[in-house]
Amino acid sequence: MTYDLYIGDRTFSSWSLRAWLLFEKFNIPFKTHLVGLYAGTYRSELAPMPPARTVPAVRTPEGHVLSDSLAIAETLAERHPDIALYPADPAARALARSITAEMHSSFLALRSDCPNMITHVWDGFMPSDAVRADITRIEALWALAKEHHGQEGPWLFGAYTIADAFYAPVAMRITAYDLPINAASQTYVDNHLKDPAFVAWREASRAETYDPWPYPMELGRKPWPGDMG
Repeated sequence: MTYDLYIGDRTFSSWSLRAWLLFEKFNIPFKTHLVGLYAGTYRSELAPMPPARTVPAVRTPEGHVLSDSLAIAETLAERHPDIALYPADPAARALARSITAEMHSSFLALRSDCPNMITHVWDGFMPSDAVRADITRIEALWALAKEHHGQEGPWLFGAYTIADAFYAPVAMRITAYDLPINAASQTYVDNHLKDPAFVAWREASRAETYDPWPYPMELGRKPWPGDMG
């Protein structure tokens, strides 16, 4: 029983990464279909899959279409109760669901000012007060999860959950824009950067090239952590 997952460009599509991680990290069989998010062909490519108009989109083995990352996550948790996509403990599960939903609907300044990308680190980016406020809130949520439920493993609730998949692109943005965070948060970000699934996603993104760059900034570029030169 294999799902079909439709994603956009790996370089930029944070929502695609979230959905892809859900399948990859939890060993749920799937086939990836890359659509032209930045080539402008994605609407025609998704046309046979109503109501999907954005990525990620999923077709279940039965042919049902899911067109939102949170809907995908909740449906996978529902369809695969034998897999711990959310924590089993009720208190941890409630918090995981809450912070996942907050990620899905919030942090608009971070998203607007720091377009998601995975190629390099901007040198000298200065975050606005609104971005700093978003980061402060995110760090508070991470600390709450780690303090109460995440002491037995490297992720927010110890073992990897949907919440971690949803915050993986935040780790990317913090890295790409060299945003200031505390030591505990940096450890969590580093766990994402060295995670084999995340590394595989970034490696696949290297085949994508853009001229001109979609999100130009008058800043220098530094190597992504672990890259040479």
